[in-house]
Amino acid sequence: MSTTLLQFDFPFEGPWGAAMTAALGDLAKDIAGEQGLVWKIWTENEGERRAGGIYLFADPQSAERYRQKHEQRLAAFGIKGIVARTFTVNASLSQITRGPL
Repeated sequence: MSTTLLQFDFPFEGPWGAAMTAALGDLAKDIAGEQGLVWKIWTENEGERRAGGIYLFADPQSAERYRQKHEQRLAAFGIKGIVARTFTVNASLSQITRGPL
């Protein structure tokens, strides 16, 4: 079993910063309960009007299941131009560079 990184990036009109935290707190709690999720880092770029996240999953099946679920959720919010990519994590090299595995 290998850990899998999932990256989401999409156009986003806000809110940003603390307002994003307040608005999306319940969503964060929901995501925290996802099967196989090790952690998520939330990303936002107000200047480019983009947001997303980087997720580490315990296995590729959990990552794929969540990718499908989250793409559908974002589309239901009216978000288009969603980019989702998965990567296998090279744990040996990541440990050398202090990756949080």
